[in-house]
Amino acid sequence: MKEICVELQGEEAMIEYGAYLAKSLSHTHTIYLQGNLGMGKTTLVRGFLQGHGYYGAVKSPTYTLVEPYELPEGQLYHFDLYRLGDPEELEYMGIRDYFDQDSISLIEWPDKGQGYLPAADIIIRIEMIPNGRRVMITANNEQAETTISLLM
Repeated sequence: MKEICVELQGEEAMIEYGAYLAKSLSHTHTIYLQGNLGMGKTTLVRGFLQGHGYYGAVKSPTYTLVEPYELPEGQLYHFDLYRLGDPEELEYMGIRDYFDQDSISLIEWPDKGQGYLPAADIIIRIEMIPNGRRVMITANNEQAETTISLLM
């Protein structure tokens, strides 16, 4: 699997990188976001949305599980599964209806939905480093490998 890594300093850098990723990963449908609390996953999503032309409020869907956004290119769903008690709860909310060829799904805490989520095209891991955050992007299939090759 192909992986790239960047180091970012500050919230604004995370937003800018999210916007850059939005333009570069435009054909990616399922993106897992991994990292501890406070690493900047939702901040990256805010930048991703800005990269698609959305400048409204972006909040973490910690209590609602999913926040939909209508974009010119189609629908974007931002999931935050941190408070999910049981992965089977996703079945009750009709999780399969969210994943189609015209939508993009950014999923925080995907491990909490294991067995009910589609495989990720791309996995983005964020971790703390002394001067900011390290963002590691891993392709999870051949199409994603081609896509992230363009990021290098």
